[in-house]
Amino acid sequence: MDADANRSNKHVVSLPSQCVILQRTQDAEPPDHFRVNQRIQLPSSHRRAFYGWWVVAVAALGLFFSEPTIGVYSFGVFLKAVSQDFHVGRGAVALAFTLHNICTASATPIVGYLIDRFGAKSVVVPATVLVGVTAICAKLIDAPLWQYYLFYLVLGILGPASGPVPYSAVISRWFDRHRGLALGLMSLGSSLAAMAYPPVAQNLIEHVGWRSTYAIFGAGILFVPILILLFFLKEDPRREGFLPDGTLVNSQAPVGSPVEGLNWHQVWRSRTFWLLITAAFLAGCSAHACVLHLAALLSDRGASPQAAAISVSIVGLAMLFGRTGSGYFLDRFFAPHVCGLLFGQSTIGIAILAAGASGSLAIAAAFMVGLAFGSEVEVIAFLVSRYFGLRSFGTIYGFGFSSFVLAGALGTYLMGAGFDRTHSYTAPLLFFFFAMLSASFLFTRLGPYRYAARSSSVPSVPALTSEVAE
Repeated sequence: MDADANRSNKHVVSLPSQCVILQRTQDAEPPDHFRVNQRIQLPSSHRRAFYGWWVVAVAALGLFFSEPTIGVYSFGVFLKAVSQDFHVGRGAVALAFTLHNICTASATPIVGYLIDRFGAKSVVVPATVLVGVTAICAKLIDAPLWQYYLFYLVLGILGPASGPVPYSAVISRWFDRHRGLALGLMSLGSSLAAMAYPPVAQNLIEHVGWRSTYAIFGAGILFVPILILLFFLKEDPRREGFLPDGTLVNSQAPVGSPVEGLNWHQVWRSRTFWLLITAAFLAGCSAHACVLHLAALLSDRGASPQAAAISVSIVGLAMLFGRTGSGYFLDRFFAPHVCGLLFGQSTIGIAILAAGASGSLAIAAAFMVGLAFGSEVEVIAFLVSRYFGLRSFGTIYGFGFSSFVLAGALGTYLMGAGFDRTHSYTAPLLFFFFAMLSASFLFTRLGPYRYAARSSSVPSVPALTSEVAE
């Protein structure tokens, strides 16, 4: 038989050129999810740079100028100044953050659905503009405390559309085998913001007041990231000539094919989903309570206001290590085991704070809590993608992120209310110790992945597969 005839009746693998040619034949049909007449080029040292890493950088910049950087990470610095200005207790001011997180928890599933329906860029760009305008409007807040509550309500509604949810959806489409690391590097933006914003906020509050400080931050959010997001945030790797992780694809590759994964109705009935939600809720409740009251806690134990603000920045450093480190390990080890260790060491940090630690020991304990606080956002995103796929990622991650922020609302309020009732943080810290310990255990019970990363020897093509696990 002729050599060319033999070649036409089988798939040909050319190892020297590192190419795989998928060719339809007359006597055999390939599987549905490989029914593509195209040439897929595997990664090589001679191909063009993978644009996905630029997408990670753009997402990190967007998170640096997102609503959580002022509404969440800097709240502890504003807490005491706002309390003194309005002549109310810390629990009353902390209620603003509780209302903020309730709004965020309510809005996030809707934001997730909008991302699945219209795309992440169509959500994140207008939301970022509105966050900047809202922060500038802090200059208008007057004596009644309800105006501060209204300010935080609006931030809470806008927050999820400018925060990790849309950016995580984009990154998860660009990466498969390196998804954990990419999500961790993306989160560097909010980690750096958590380090930079508190001391800057403390310094500005001392010189221009807390209202002007919010307005200055809002101006930065309004003017710095918008054009970069408009021109450089790309949602679909196939439109840029790539498949996930940098595999090249020719221009005839289909665009808009359904991605693999469970639909929302399947996920809703899943035991794994509710186990993940419960663990995220308990961990978020504990981490938020400790981090957002840290500046006030250390100030009560003898630290100066500036030193307390610096300690919050150290938590930001812990978030940086937690996010990049957890991302690296999530790609290499079984994620529930990584979560058990990560949130377990945070439990020890809370125990140290509950024991009355101050000074450098308290900062070390806060660093341990910050490792978990910083990593939970991308941990949830990674677990959602591995257990439920990308088909309804925005909606599912929206609900997971909602549990995290709703827990933060409850935890922050309980911490403040516990202090107002007992004039000490010891009792609420003991409660959050047991909550974080329970979360560490629940994460280890999630079971095996449903959508593990494709082998490095086979291209990962989620956008070209029509299979949905039932």
